[in-house]
Amino acid sequence: MTDTPPSRARRRGRGFAQAGGLIAPRLAQATGKRGFAVARLLTRWDAIAGPDFARLARPVRIGYGARDGLGATLTLAARGADAPRLQAESARLIARVNAAYGYAAITRIRIVQTGAPGLAEAAAPWQPEAAPAAEPDTKTREQARRTAAPVQDPGLRAALEELGGHVLTRPRP
Repeated sequence: MTDTPPSRARRRGRGFAQAGGLIAPRLAQATGKRGFAVARLLTRWDAIAGPDFARLARPVRIGYGARDGLGATLTLAARGADAPRLQAESARLIARVNAAYGYAAITRIRIVQTGAPGLAEAAAPWQPEAAPAAEPDTKTREQARRTAAPVQDPGLRAALEELGGHVLTRPRP
């Protein structure tokens, strides 16, 4: 028997660990390489910034300058058209970010103008549907038939005649 009562017996294991606690060190290491001192800003940006700001900009990095060491600069990537709005609302965004941290972590916001994800697809030039190919005339069909005549397989010969008719109908540059 042991001298200590069962309630004071030493525990061997740590019990169950939360998944977030297991992932946090790896996430901090990965985001630290990209300039993120605090991974929470990256992973919870939509909730921290709110839907209005989250769709306009994405955090790029947090920089700690050589100043007094108080506060950091949050760099955001945004489209050029959204940059003035973000600049005008920067005080409100700083307040939201600092409220999430619980102290004055961010003192400045720097906006870098870039293309937003999906911007290239929206800006792609519109191309009208191609006009249907013109039907070959009898002279062109006869020329395609003579060209495909040596082919023995009737299915292949018919396909080559049709293809040849369309190729010969196409205008030459």
